[in-house]
Amino acid sequence: MSTPTVTTGPLRRVPVQGRSVARVQRMLDACAELVDEVGYEGLTTTLLAERAEVAIGSVYQFFPDKRAIVQALAMRNMDAYLQGLSDRFGSETFAHWWDGVDAAIDIFIHMHRSVPGFRTLHFGDVVDLRLLDVERDNNAVIAERLAELLVDQFQLMDRARLRFSLEISVEAADALIKLAFRRDQSGDEAVLTEAKALIREYLHRHVTN
Repeated sequence: MSTPTVTTGPLRRVPVQGRSVARVQRMLDACAELVDEVGYEGLTTTLLAERAEVAIGSVYQFFPDKRAIVQALAMRNMDAYLQGLSDRFGSETFAHWWDGVDAAIDIFIHMHRSVPGFRTLHFGDVVDLRLLDVERDNNAVIAERLAELLVDQFQLMDRARLRFSLEISVEAADALIKLAFRRDQSGDEAVLTEAKALIREYLHRHVTN
């Protein structure tokens, strides 16, 4: 997977020089660590500046407030997730299109286990269910991208029923994966297995292509 780029969405000023880009990345890394440790409510710009080893003025140079910092981190997570999806679809041959959905779930689970801050923040849900796009829920953004990949790779009919079913699947998978990581810090394998079986059965019954 390629290194995620710094998103320009919530930035007050876009970093241009290499040192500025690295400084912003350190702030996002510090944010990821802190939301796992103290949660969103406990996060402050002062704590973040201390953890990132930057002056508080440097934080406000790029971000107006902590919400903007968390939004940038959520968008970096989304970049990483979508890159992972693209890489997986580009490197593997799936027997059926719902195997592609399985792959999307696997990447989501892997990020819970390996990406600091992700199990707490996800794609920004703890702050705003529309943190990624003011017009759509965060999960709807994921479902749309997944639909695009499935339509492109499997020549599916890009119809409303497919997109609706994928939105339902993403919401269900999201809820069950969160449950799995509440039950076990590493993810309860029994719950994760049932989640994938439930989504596959739902798609098999409700989407025919």
